[in-house]
Amino acid sequence: MEIKKNISISLINYYKKNSLVDIPLFEQRVNAGFPSPADDFLDLDINLQDYLIKHPESTFCVRVNGSSMIEANIFDGDVLIIDRSISPKDNSIVLAVIDNEFTVKRIKRRKRKLFLKSENINFKDIEIDDSMNFSIWGIVTHIIHET
Repeated sequence: MEIKKNISISLINYYKKNSLVDIPLFEQRVNAGFPSPADDFLDLDINLQDYLIKHPESTFCVRVNGSSMIEANIFDGDVLIIDRSISPKDNSIVLAVIDNEFTVKRIKRRKRKLFLKSENINFKDIEIDDSMNFSIWGIVTHIIHET
């Protein structure tokens, strides 16, 4: 499929040019409950690429367009890290292709049927049937967005 080839090449080129660099990491964990004094120094560096990407050869990023997944904390403009080497399971959030169009949805099995479920009550679930050109391109492993 030509659309997949072009997107793969452009994502690989982007990934090579814009790899993540080491940034400082506090060794001490930060409480999400009661405040505690923080250390005044940085102990080590973390490379976000090493932390977020387990299979570099099969991982790429995409930017979200739209609001169909807001109840899964995926918002317009977010960056998703997609791993193509992970097999989809029921309830996984996937990057799918339906009739040459990309979409991010939660995969659901109900009885013997397969659905792509939106995480927004304003959007209907998509039932996958034999008339559709359907494939799963990868699994969403991380969501990056501003707070």
